[in-house]
Amino acid sequence: MKPLAGIRVLDLTRVLAGPFCTALMADLGAEIIKVEPPQGDDYRHIGPFVDGHSALFALTNRGKSSVVLDLKTAEAQALARQIAATCDVVVENFRPGVAAKLGLGADALRHENPALIYCSISGFGQDGPFSDLPAYDIVVQAMSGLMEANGEEGGAPLKVGEALGDLMAGLYAAWGIAAALVGRAQTGQGASLDVAMFDALFSLLPTSHAIHFYAKSAVERVGNRHPLSTPFGAYATLDGHAIIAVLGDRQFAALCGVIGVPEAASDPRYATDATRTQNEPALKALIEAWSRQHTTAQAVEALRGAHIPTAPILTLAQAANSPHAAARGLVSDLPHHGLGTAPIIGQPVRFNGEKPVASTGAPALGGGSRDVMAALGLTETQISGLIAAGIVRAT
Repeated sequence: MKPLAGIRVLDLTRVLAGPFCTALMADLGAEIIKVEPPQGDDYRHIGPFVDGHSALFALTNRGKSSVVLDLKTAEAQALARQIAATCDVVVENFRPGVAAKLGLGADALRHENPALIYCSISGFGQDGPFSDLPAYDIVVQAMSGLMEANGEEGGAPLKVGEALGDLMAGLYAAWGIAAALVGRAQTGQGASLDVAMFDALFSLLPTSHAIHFYAKSAVERVGNRHPLSTPFGAYATLDGHAIIAVLGDRQFAALCGVIGVPEAASDPRYATDATRTQNEPALKALIEAWSRQHTTAQAVEALRGAHIPTAPILTLAQAANSPHAAARGLVSDLPHHGLGTAPIIGQPVRFNGEKPVASTGAPALGGGSRDVMAALGLTETQISGLIAAGIVRAT
């Protein structure tokens, strides 16, 4: 099932947030025309590399056609507007105001194509006091409240290892575009979407929101445990750590039985989730008196036997090579112009039991330029002239 089949997208994005958004749409069948500058998307030049090809670019640009336009020229800007007139969706992640200066802003393109869905992705949004600030993921993690809540208890703030600001902005953008397409089907009108990395990350902190807005308390770093529920975290074993996630009195009583202290379930210090959290150090010591006598595998097996949510902490290699990941089809190998095949991690949702992914890997720089120009009605002579002038590049 390809629910976005027939949807045409002009992708004016680079690096991560925008390309991640349009890659998700490519998985679901949308036609993605990716416009790149003559030097290509910045991610083409960021490692790790395999035979000269960027892994990051390959992972986030599957299923797209690459058109190279030098948007510093009026001729290229006019060509981009022609492409936009044939599209259902435009996605851009220029700095706020830059697209409009290029004649590619929402107002200009939607004036010519009122049904167009125009999605702008930026660090801090199209307006507001921070809108002009340069924003990489770590900047947004720092300013959203995420870093302040993340880290070891008593330690310094820590960024999350992945670029969650970019990824979540891309995910929200794809979600917003899909919703706008449904709205357009009902009204015939397009929409202008403003997606900010800052807004996206800020919206994803419900535990911190509960502590700040409802409990009226400061958000504090607590490491690998939950700030509101206990026991809910990583506990030391003979050879590493086991995750134990208990929510509710029934599960806590079961845990007490597994670790050999059933009487702890009736201890007033551990009577409720709140009191267990207040007495977390003592409870942790009680649990680790048991868990440190067992390997992680032994501890997990015992806890699972009592239906207590638990897990070992896996490496990415272990997760990727697990039989469950294989059964769920989490990794796909797609045809790639330079590598033969390339592994990608497609969108994860199954539609009627099937997981749609793009049919091709990331494109060669300018690999689709001639076909897209021809589809606009340009002759081979005109296309060759644009290439000779450096306005268009094709491979």
